Amino acid sequence: MKLRWIVICLVILYLCAGCTQNTKQKAQQAEQVKPKTQQAEQVEPNAKPEQAKILQNESNTPNLIDGSEQKVRKPHPLSLADLRKKYRSTFLLNGPSSKREVALTFDDAPDDKFTPMVLDVLKREGVQATFFLVGNRIEAHPEIVKRMVREGHLLGNHSYNHANLPKLSDADFREQVIKTDKLISQYTGYTPNIIRPPYGNISEGQIQWLASQKKKVVNWNVDSLDWKGLTTEQVETNVLAHVKPGSIILQHSGGGKGEDLTCTVEALPRIIKQLRDDGVKLVNVAELLDLGIAIK
Repeated sequence: MKLRWIVICLVILYLCAGCTQNTKQKAQQAEQVKPKTQQAEQVEPNAKPEQAKILQNESNTPNLIDGSEQKVRKPHPLSLADLRKKYRSTFLLNGPSSKREVALTFDDAPDDKFTPMVLDVLKREGVQATFFLVGNRIEAHPEIVKRMVREGHLLGNHSYNHANLPKLSDADFREQVIKTDKLISQYTGYTPNIIRPPYGNISEGQIQWLASQKKKVVNWNVDSLDWKGLTTEQVETNVLAHVKPGSIILQHSGGGKGEDLTCTVEALPRIIKQLRDDGVKLVNVAELLDLGIAIK
C-alpha cells in the first residue's frame, strides 16, 4: 500500500515538472518573437508582414551620406533663362535677326516730367516706340496716355503698381494684369497683347496663364541701364555697343522718386541717329515680333 502511494507521488511530480518545462519554453519563444514584432511596428505600424520584413532588411544597407532624395531634392523655381528656353513662343527677348530692325521700348510711363521729354524727342525724330505703362500712373496722367496714342506709339502692360510679380498670389497677379489692361483699353480701344513684368521678373505659372490669354511676355536683350543714374555717354554706349538686328532696347521714361532720367532724354536722339546711319529701321514691338497690334 505504501509502495503504491510512493509511485503515485512520483508520477505527479513528473507531470508537474513537464508542465513547468513547457511553460518555460513557450515563454522563451514568446520573448524571441516579441522584439521582432515590436521592431516591425516601429518601422511601419501599418505595414504588411512582407513590407515589414523588407523595411527591416534595409537596416543592413549602407545609408545615403547626404540624406534621402526627399530631404535633399526640394523643388525650386526655374530661372529666367530656363523659362525663356522652355517658353520660347511666349517669353520673348528679341525679334528675328534676318531684318535690320530694332525696337525702342520705354518702361514705367507715364510720369509728368520725363515721359513728355521722351515723347518730344520721338516726335521730332519721327519714331514710333513701345511704352509699357503702369496702371496707377495711367490714372494719374491720362492726358499723357492720350498723347501717346495720338502720336502712334504702341502701349503694353507693365502691371498696375509695379509689383514684383512672382511674390504675388495668383489672384493678385491676375488683378494687376486685368486692371491695367482695362485702363489701357479705355484710351486705345484694344486690350494689349504684350506685357513686360516689372524688373523683368515672372514665374512659370504666370507665363502659363498669360499664354492662355494669348499674351506675350516681352523683355529685352539690350539694357541701357539708364536707371542707374549714368551719364548720357554711358547710356548711349550701353545701347550702341550691344545692339544688333532684332534687338529690343530697354530704356525708361519714368522712374521712382528722385530718379533722374535726363541721360535717357539726351542719349535718345544720338542713339536714333546712329542706328539710322547704320541702316537700321526703328519699329514698335508688334512690328518687330510680327504680333499684330492687339487683341480686340
